[in-house]
Parts: sequence; structure tokens; C-alpha cells
Amino acid sequence: MFPSAAQDTSPASSASPEAGRGLIPRPRRPSEFTAFEKDSAEDLLIRLRALEEDDPRARHIWEQIVEEFGPLVSRIARDYRDKGEPLEDVTQAAMVGLVKAVRGFDPSRGIPFMAYLRPTVTGEIKRHFRDHTWAVHVSRFHQENRIRLRRVLADYEQRHARRPTTPELARLMKLSERQAGELLQASEAYRCLSLDRPEADDESDDSGSRLEDRLGAEETGFEQVLERESLKPALAELDERARTILRLRFFGDHTQAEIGEHLGCSQMHVSRLLKEVLDKLRDRVDRPDRLSGL
Repeated sequence: MFPSAAQDTSPASSASPEAGRGLIPRPRRPSEFTAFEKDSAEDLLIRLRALEEDDPRARHIWEQIVEEFGPLVSRIARDYRDKGEPLEDVTQAAMVGLVKAVRGFDPSRGIPFMAYLRPTVTGEIKRHFRDHTWAVHVSRFHQENRIRLRRVLADYEQRHARRPTTPELARLMKLSERQAGELLQASEAYRCLSLDRPEADDESDDSGSRLEDRLGAEETGFEQVLERESLKPALAELDERARTILRLRFFGDHTQAEIGEHLGCSQMHVSRLLKEVLDKLRDRVDRPDRLSGL
């Protein structure tokens, strides 16, 4: 006789001793399976420390760690998105912090991994801002005090409606006036403008002037005026022949032979006269009493 349809003769439903001993597991709901199978971060790191770096199981654990803590690390990075640095670069620095946290965490200390992860990631982001975002290299002291300087300036301006003077800033930050002044100068080096950037009034005009056009240059005319005025008293002491030699040689661009023909003497004699005149002028210009007479 065949069994009826009402009878269930499958092994899973029969009251066999194997089923009673639990050899045939009871199906779990998804939430129960996740809670049963998922390891804690500390357990993952303990297992990771016991494996070689090239072990495929180590790569799988790394993927689990990144999948679990990547969103948290990205959220920490987004807190710095308005600090003048691209979010992608900040996120990359935060992921470096995650790697350092995994490698530096010691499960034997008994502290949760999360308590070690946050300050490590935050520190790596701040290190990125300190080491890679300054346009000009400045000392570590100025890098570390720039954020504190901004807070002090903002608080003072809000209270007094003006920027503090250097002595006031030094007192507020408990620095010397020299340190406060250097810190103010160094803080201006965090960002530099491109010389190709058009001026504010000409941003919509491609033919407008650039910042490079506003750069100053060394004015040599001032030095020439000083030298000329310094020579006037010395030139006044020379006789007519000496002044004629200087005028023809340095202002008329004549050769010594041409000057000799003009004065009726040899080129060698002109050379000796010229040397004597120049030595006399140098001696007269270098004398201290000349400076006191100007």
C-alpha cells in the first residue's frame, strides 16, 4: 500500500533520534543568521594578526573591515569638506587612517576598536591638512597654531568689531609679540593666488589684466640718482682736463686713442690720467666727511 498524501515521510519531519540530537539544523531567520555568523571588529583583527599578508583569508578580512567601517570613515571625512580641500583627497587621507588603525590596534589592551579608530582617522586627516595643503613650507609651530589663531581672531572680531593688534594677539595666545607676528605672516602662506588669475573687475573679460601685471620690479633709477648725487661734490673738485676725459670716455663713448688725439697726448698718457681721476673719485666718495656734508 502506498502512503497517503496526508502522511509526511520526509526525514526532516520524522521523529528520528538524529533529529532529536540536532544533527539536522533548524532553518534560521536572516536576522538570527547574521547575529550568529558576524564577528566583532576585535575578533576580525585577532584573526587578521594570525594570518600572513599574502593569505587570501587576510584579504577577505580586509574587505569585511572596509565594508563595515568605510561609511563611518567617509562620514568623518565629510566633516572637513568645507575646509578648502577637495573632499576626495580628505576621504583618501581618512582611509589611510583606517589602514593605520587596523595595523596599530592591539586587541590585548581591552579597548574597543571604535575608540581607537576615530582619533586615528581624525589625526590622519589633520596631518593631511598640515603637511599637504600649505602653499609655502612653514614650521610645525605655525602649522599647529594656525587653527587656534583663526579661532582667536574670529572671537575677538565678534566681540570688538575689529582685528586685534599684534600685542593684543600675543596676550590672547600667550605668545611673544615676535611669535604672534610670525604666526600672522605664516597664516597668509596657506593659500596662494595664481599669477594668471584675472583681477576681480575683469573676471568676465578674457582680455583683462592679470595679477602678474601688478607685480613690482626693482627700480634701478633710485640707485642711479643716489650715485649721481654722491659724485657731484667729487666731480666739482676735478680740473677741466680731468672732467673732459671723463665726459669723453663715459658719456661720449670715445676710445682712449681718440681722447689722446683730442687732448694732444698719447693713449698711454690718457690711460694714466684716467686711472688717477677714477682713484681720486673713489677716495672722495668713500670718505666719511663727504657723507656728513650731504
